[in-house]
Amino acid sequence: MTDQAITPEAAAKERIDTSVPHSARIWNYWLGGKDNYPVDEEAGDAYTAVFPGIVTIARSSRAFLGRSIRYLVQEAGVRQFLDVGTGLPTKDNTHEVAQRYAPESRIVYVDNDPMVLAHARALLYSSPEGATSYVDADVFDTDRILEAAARTLDFEQPVALILSGILGHIEDYDGARALVRRLLDALPSGSYLCVNDGSRGTDPDYEQAQDAYNETGAVGYYLRPVDKIEAFFEGLELIEPGIVSVPLWRPEPGTDPVAIGQHGGVGRKP
Repeated sequence: MTDQAITPEAAAKERIDTSVPHSARIWNYWLGGKDNYPVDEEAGDAYTAVFPGIVTIARSSRAFLGRSIRYLVQEAGVRQFLDVGTGLPTKDNTHEVAQRYAPESRIVYVDNDPMVLAHARALLYSSPEGATSYVDADVFDTDRILEAAARTLDFEQPVALILSGILGHIEDYDGARALVRRLLDALPSGSYLCVNDGSRGTDPDYEQAQDAYNETGAVGYYLRPVDKIEAFFEGLELIEPGIVSVPLWRPEPGTDPVAIGQHGGVGRKP
């Protein structure tokens, strides 16, 4: 199942500027993906030369996403997901994890990056029992997001709102909180919020590297103190262990996780 908001791939590719590095493509590079260009690899290598731990942060964020979706499906019984700020398709995308445990799961992806749009077909393969769709929309255009998502999701039933690594791109903190609230207000009781983002207070080297990157004029990503990440969950019932460094959130048995500058958690709407 596809969404009418998808435009032809050729049109999306025409909007891609391969002369300057792009944060989504750099992140894809750190995750081991192939959807990037030499300029992105150069920027990614320059960043890792200053702070090699960024690769661990990228992969730990992705692993947290997988564990949190597994929790939402297996323990919380969620079968609907609204993934806003999807990013480039890689391994274990939201629909792949959710439908692995519940094939009937329905997923809507939202992004307005032309690179993501050009590869949206990779996000649209669904199990026969479920559905996936892609909405090309700005993150702040909540009316468009919700209207389009309603073609695939039933807003009378719980929905998990996924915001993975996207809120840090919004410099205005009050604007980021308002965005989360507008989306959550449209979801019924029993829905969930899943957030993970870069944080301050754990790794000074990461903070220094990211602050320097933001000063280059590239698309910025703003690390926030943990209490500001916690505030995104105001009014929600936090799922144990609460808002923690992502490797510490329900780690796989037999692992020995170490805290990093990336915090997240899951909360339920009463």
